[in-house]
Amino acid sequence: MEFPQQQKPAGDGKITYPPGVKEITDKITNDEVVKRLKMVVKTYMDMDQDSEEEKQQYLALALHLASEFFLRNPNKDVRLLVACCLADIFRIYAPEAPYTSHDKLKDIFLFITRQLKGLEDTKSPQFNRYFYLLENLAWVKSYNICFELEDCNEIFIQLFKTLFSVINNSHNQKVQMHMMDLMSSIIMEGDGVTQELLDTILINLIPAHKNLNKQAYDLAKTLLKRTVQTIETCIANFFNQVLVMGKSSVSDLSEHVFDLIQELFAIDPMLLTSVMPQLEFKLKSNDGEERLAVVRLLAKLFGAKDSELASQNRPLWQCFLGRFNDIHVPVRLECVKFASHCLMNHPDLARDLTEYLKVRSHDPEEAIRHDVIVTIINAGKKDLNLVNDQLLGFVRERTLDKRWRVRKEAMMGLAQLYKKYCLHHEAGKESAAKISWIKDKLLHIYYQNSIDDKLLVEKIFAQYMVPHSLDTEEKMKCLYYLYACLDTNAVKALNEMWKCQNMLRSLVKELLDLHKLPVSEANNSAMFGKLMCIAKNLPDAGKAQDFMKKFNQVLGEDEKLRVQLEMLISPTCSCKQAEICVREITRKLTFPKQPTNPFLEMVKFLLERIAPVHIDSEAISALVKLLNKSIEGTADDDEEGVTPDTAIRAGLELLKVLSFTHPTAFHSAETYESLLQCLKMEDEKVAEAAIQIFRNTGQKIETELQQIRSTLIPILHQKAKRGTPHQAKQAVHCIHAIFNNKEVQLAQIFEPLSRSLNADVPEQLITPLVSLGHISMLAPDQFASPMKSIVANFIVKDLLMNDRQSVGNKNGKLWSADEEVSPEVLAKVQAIKLLVRWLLGMKNNQSKSANSTLRLLSAMLVSEGDLTEQKKISKSDMSRLRLAAGGAIMKLAQEPCYHDIITPEQYQLCGLVINDECYQVRQIFAQKLHLALVKLMLPLEYLAVFALCAKDPVKERRAHARQCLLKNISVRREYIKQNPLAQEKLVSLLPEYVVPYMIHLLAHDPDFTKPQEYEQLKDIKECLWFMLEVLMTKNENNSHAFLRKMVENIKQTKDAQCPDDAKGNEKLYIVCDVALFVIANKSTACHLDSPKDPVLPSKFFIVQDKDFKNDKEYLSTDMRQMLLTGKPKTAPVLSAVNKPLTVPGKRIFTKTTPASDTASNTSTNSSPLSSTTINKNSNVATESSESQAQENNENPVIKNDECKKTEPSQNMTPDAETDASPVKRRGRPPKSAPVAPAGADKEGAAAPAGAGRGRKRAADSNPSTESINIKMSKQQNDEGTKRQIDLQRWPFKSKKMEKERPEEETGRAVGSLALLLGSEGETEIELESSPEGVTCGREESERSSQGDTKSTSREDPSGWQGETNCGERTDRLVVKRKPVRVKSRP
Repeated sequence: MEFPQQQKPAGDGKITYPPGVKEITDKITNDEVVKRLKMVVKTYMDMDQDSEEEKQQYLALALHLASEFFLRNPNKDVRLLVACCLADIFRIYAPEAPYTSHDKLKDIFLFITRQLKGLEDTKSPQFNRYFYLLENLAWVKSYNICFELEDCNEIFIQLFKTLFSVINNSHNQKVQMHMMDLMSSIIMEGDGVTQELLDTILINLIPAHKNLNKQAYDLAKTLLKRTVQTIETCIANFFNQVLVMGKSSVSDLSEHVFDLIQELFAIDPMLLTSVMPQLEFKLKSNDGEERLAVVRLLAKLFGAKDSELASQNRPLWQCFLGRFNDIHVPVRLECVKFASHCLMNHPDLARDLTEYLKVRSHDPEEAIRHDVIVTIINAGKKDLNLVNDQLLGFVRERTLDKRWRVRKEAMMGLAQLYKKYCLHHEAGKESAAKISWIKDKLLHIYYQNSIDDKLLVEKIFAQYMVPHSLDTEEKMKCLYYLYACLDTNAVKALNEMWKCQNMLRSLVKELLDLHKLPVSEANNSAMFGKLMCIAKNLPDAGKAQDFMKKFNQVLGEDEKLRVQLEMLISPTCSCKQAEICVREITRKLTFPKQPTNPFLEMVKFLLERIAPVHIDSEAISALVKLLNKSIEGTADDDEEGVTPDTAIRAGLELLKVLSFTHPTAFHSAETYESLLQCLKMEDEKVAEAAIQIFRNTGQKIETELQQIRSTLIPILHQKAKRGTPHQAKQAVHCIHAIFNNKEVQLAQIFEPLSRSLNADVPEQLITPLVSLGHISMLAPDQFASPMKSIVANFIVKDLLMNDRQSVGNKNGKLWSADEEVSPEVLAKVQAIKLLVRWLLGMKNNQSKSANSTLRLLSAMLVSEGDLTEQKKISKSDMSRLRLAAGGAIMKLAQEPCYHDIITPEQYQLCGLVINDECYQVRQIFAQKLHLALVKLMLPLEYLAVFALCAKDPVKERRAHARQCLLKNISVRREYIKQNPLAQEKLVSLLPEYVVPYMIHLLAHDPDFTKPQEYEQLKDIKECLWFMLEVLMTKNENNSHAFLRKMVENIKQTKDAQCPDDAKGNEKLYIVCDVALFVIANKSTACHLDSPKDPVLPSKFFIVQDKDFKNDKEYLSTDMRQMLLTGKPKTAPVLSAVNKPLTVPGKRIFTKTTPASDTASNTSTNSSPLSSTTINKNSNVATESSESQAQENNENPVIKNDECKKTEPSQNMTPDAETDASPVKRRGRPPKSAPVAPAGADKEGAAAPAGAGRGRKRAADSNPSTESINIKMSKQQNDEGTKRQIDLQRWPFKSKKMEKERPEEETGRAVGSLALLLGSEGETEIELESSPEGVTCGREESERSSQGDTKSTSREDPSGWQGETNCGERTDRLVVKRKPVRVKSRP
């Protein structure tokens, strides 16, 4: 566009001034110039665009005012007035400017722009003129003239810079509005915005500038909002060059590009319409730092409170979520941090985030897992509805994280949520119910091995679950209802927590007691032992030991400190006193000059654990009052979410637990009166708990509370006679614990109960049996003798030896609920327990009663629980009796005098219970075994029983057994470390010494019948590996070489159980070779020299002469290769459960149905010996084609090749016709086939081939003169027949033999038991050892159609009447006998 020709002034170039204004030249002073210019300004102000005459008149003046004299005048006032004049001139002459020269226009606008800087000072006298100048320029849009100039950009840049620099918080809205109008017109009416001009706007958005001039930021923000449609293209071009093309030189702001995007998005997302796809491109950059910068940016954009970017740009959102899985750790970390803001500001996006947070909660980086927890917890603390159950589940999982920092964050986070929403009910009951699981989960963590976890749980309990800062009543109410709402495992954990704290208090008390003794070497050694035990209960055991030594030294030097500590652990210390004591002790140990004091921190840990911050006498009284309210129905039970009955029962259980740890706090008449009321309640559990509280806390009742005593005694007598079994037990123990005349009290219970025993009413027999058993155990000197006749005449002869129920339960279940068990069987179970308690009370075997009891228990196991074998007992009842018998032998083994007389056969019978066909029997027996072993109450040989668990068909049982092994081995190793005297008893403590017992047990496994068969050897290998894997985890003290040496030594011995049996010894050596094979393949260090020579148990192994050398290899090369590489199996691994029945009435022992578990019975831990053990389940189809068993509700069903279901396996008999291979149960010695009378005297008579398929013991293969035949006569259908009873062979029948000898049938065991226990009449019997090898069989004539004659007589157990019926003990069963004829019994 061409500028018009400049108008020529009138008057031939003469300048016309307004009236009264003299000529303005450089000859006059500045003051006079200002004075004259003011009049000129006023003239121009009054002119408008329509004043054509005046416009022409003052044209020369207008040109004159643009001269150098004015534009470069040094006087500020002159320049301001000139600028005002020029602005008015542009207004008056618009749209045509009187100046035609481009250079002149540029100089003018730059001059005017410079004058705008005067706007900065609002207090200046000239500010109004500056404002007038701005207003005039904005209103007329004078700067639009510059669009025609080639270098107009310079003017605009200067203008924008000036305006952004001068604006401040003293400017009013009008000033800002005129600036906005001026700049927006330039942007919106121009051809475009150059990069330099854009930079002048955007630079004000950068955080550094933003903080310096907030008003400039606001101005730029408003400007961008107003011009969004125009400027968006320019912004997009800028970001495209920087982000996509990488041209960072296009602008000085390139390095701030992500900050600008964030600010622009906050101003108006429309500004970045074209930029967002470019960010998606940058998210996929190969540069990790660049991706991190983009992720940080987008995290702010997506997480902004009112941002809708995620919904408006789903592709970008999905691309951003993908960065949660970025390979660069900082990127993943940034994403996780973003999630917290996103959850709080955009709950609708929680579903999208959940899956990604789930993956990150398992991130290999600790910091990321930690931040996931922080993210979820922060959102939950703001509003629980912001986090769904899945997100809370991630935090729950991380409470078991391998890193302490992560675990701690998860636990503390959950604790904070629990306190806020469950304790304080900040969001109502619905939210509290949503996270009600937290209390249980936090307490479950107490089961973890780490002491840090335990200490944190204790801290959480004291600060968040039951805050100790509450007053006593509120605190106890919180505890009362918390205890009522906890699940079983959480209750156990809480009880364990109190128990551990109490134990630690006891250790500190013992340490303080040692300080009272004179200094001596023995005293110092005892102190050191206590300090080590205390240090084990503190974090960082190494530092804890050093700090505890230092603390002990301080205690020795500071008597006042000892006094405070004694007061703290005193049973009478109140919670308030405890706080004072802790504060005083801490003050004494504080050193002001030390900023950090790790010693003090460690002592604080100790004080926190031993200080009674919850329970004292006042607290117990408050709990009792709450209990009374629940009983009376005036408590807030329903509001707290529990029923009154639940609250009462839980309250009594809570008091019972506290009675163990704080017995002194209970000693008040008020507390005992309330407990007496509980004794009269109908709830059995409540009364039982109340009795136990009296037992634990009532030592002073007799001397100080006579009224309570007189009321309590008759109640205890009544409970002991007619209460529940548990009540009876507690009542007897309570009498024994708290009364001085306990002998009289117990006699008053014993005598009437012993006279009233009646086996015909079994439901009234259970409680008396419990009471009698515990009385005889607690007072053996007084009641052992009268109990002996009860045992012999009633317990054994009348109760255990008779089955009174007419018909057994035919439902075929292997287990039934407690309430479904028949009273008779319950009575028999209690009778077995009575025998054990009686013996445990006597603790001697002078009368040989223990031998007789062990024979009876063994017979119970041999007969599968049906002692009389009259088939009157149901399958489930038989399971109960087997469990009771196995547990009884295990209980007796805990007493040294009885352990010594338990024979290897009886030990093996007991161990085989862990392979019982009934799942519950296996489960309960394994738990009892573990508990006894972990307390070091059972001899080491019983640890070997867990090796048999490799055969268990249920994966969970194998896993449980492995955990038991780990725990037991850990306990024994720790005990050896902590007790120097244990070095003298290594043979009974060192876990490696379990190997000889395991090898002997496996060599006598009833399933190990074919020593060279691959399947059986593989089972042996799996059992060995099940134990050895745990033992060989570490090669401490060269233990691998020790194990190898031990097994090699066993090969140089003979089996003490059958020293002359070649086959039996061969099986022992084969197991040794398999063990050596396993050890050699597992360890490369096993061939080193053994640290010491192992000692073998003489009870199981006979050491040979030095000349004896057994260097034979019993495993062929092919067999070794097969054991190493594996071989497809044609039947399930568990030989114990997947072999045909060989004894009538044997149960089916089957594998569970899950496919992952059906192919193997081996340890769930992969064996290094076989490459196929990893893929054990690959042959499920092959195995099931031959035989597939299922265990459904402990009622297995066998499937044949045609996949047809047969009758339930428990009901299967040898006569049942089925195509499926029946499966036998373990735990009973094999029966051999009955032989013809003609060959009865021939000991060498062998069973037909195939008849012995299954479990012959080593002794069976080598019949000798030790085999015993006793001929007995029995009248049957008026014809006497001879019966042969072989006490080393049990009769069995195979289908093959049934076809060959259909007239033969197995007999009942009544006669057998008479032989086992001694009998009336003419039979002279002496029994040795265990009936493990003692079995009974007889031949019967073919039954007539009228039925058969059964012996139902009761045999007198002479063993309990003191008759000498036991000869000298030998390794094998020896029975001295002579052939006799016994009168037949009707």
